Amino acid sequence: MNFHASKRQIFKTSKAFIAALSLSALGALPVAAQSWPDKPVRVLVPAPAGSSLDVIVRSMGETLKARWGQPLVVENKPGAGGTIGMDAVAKAAPDGYTLGIGFNGPIAFGPFMFKKMPYDPAKDLLPIILTTSQPNVMAVPANHPANNLREFVAWAKAQGNKVSYASVGLGSSSHLTMELLKSTAGFEATHVPFNGSPPAALSVAQGETQALMTVEPALLALVQGGRLKLLAVTSPQRLAARPDLPTVAEAGFPGFDALAWNGLFAPAGTSADIVKRINADVNAAMAEPAFRQNMAKQGLILGGGSPELFKSFIDSESRKWGGIITKAGIKLD
Repeated sequence: MNFHASKRQIFKTSKAFIAALSLSALGALPVAAQSWPDKPVRVLVPAPAGSSLDVIVRSMGETLKARWGQPLVVENKPGAGGTIGMDAVAKAAPDGYTLGIGFNGPIAFGPFMFKKMPYDPAKDLLPIILTTSQPNVMAVPANHPANNLREFVAWAKAQGNKVSYASVGLGSSSHLTMELLKSTAGFEATHVPFNGSPPAALSVAQGETQALMTVEPALLALVQGGRLKLLAVTSPQRLAARPDLPTVAEAGFPGFDALAWNGLFAPAGTSADIVKRINADVNAAMAEPAFRQNMAKQGLILGGGSPELFKSFIDSESRKWGGIITKAGIKLD
């Protein structure tokens, strides 16, 4: 299965699939998995309260509580690019009562950026389900001479080594997506990392840097205020909320596809039957209209699918971004 086919399968979770998982699959599970849980389930979020990861978990909390008869306890453990929280998941008892919501950084990027991580994502964590994904958009100053990505690339090539771009942090999806574009399009630009989207976006709006890749909601105020303009989106398809914004692929770089993603994980050694039960119930929770509407407001694309598809997706992402990180020489320690 190729990378793009795998991703399409994950994102196209059908109602029939969800129904099969949530009803008939539950009946087929062993008694131990059916009786799980008999106490609250803790979900570790490697990001602050109010972050998109936090919102995702809390949004499905009531549905899962109704299905499990037990509350979902959210515990925020931010820091070190998400590795603190995911390390706590990896080292938790593999009994199904501690889960974590991981994302690109501590799962697919970290092994290539750190000399040594406190856990091995491939060995110490079990993928359960892809929850959501979100593309980056490329922003430039409102008065930039380029009005589309083709024009920006031509402009950047003409500038030689005088171009700089902002990111929301060293080793972030914002950083790596621009490195992928540089490699694909063949232009040079110096990376200027910031601590989060607000200062990074402001540097572009003020003309201190010339471009930024980050999620669209973080740029909305500056775009609406006429200080930034968007040139492209990094997903395979255009955004429903911005149908006039072309994809990078449409701008002349076929196959370009870069998404920030997240999903649920359990410690290695967790019963396969419990993982299957959680997967079925989360698929059902994600099918709820209220959850779907809440995610749409956040600009998030729903995931879903099986643990096997999620693992395949992670493996593809690790191969893809490992090459980019190695080529760019990005190290965080």
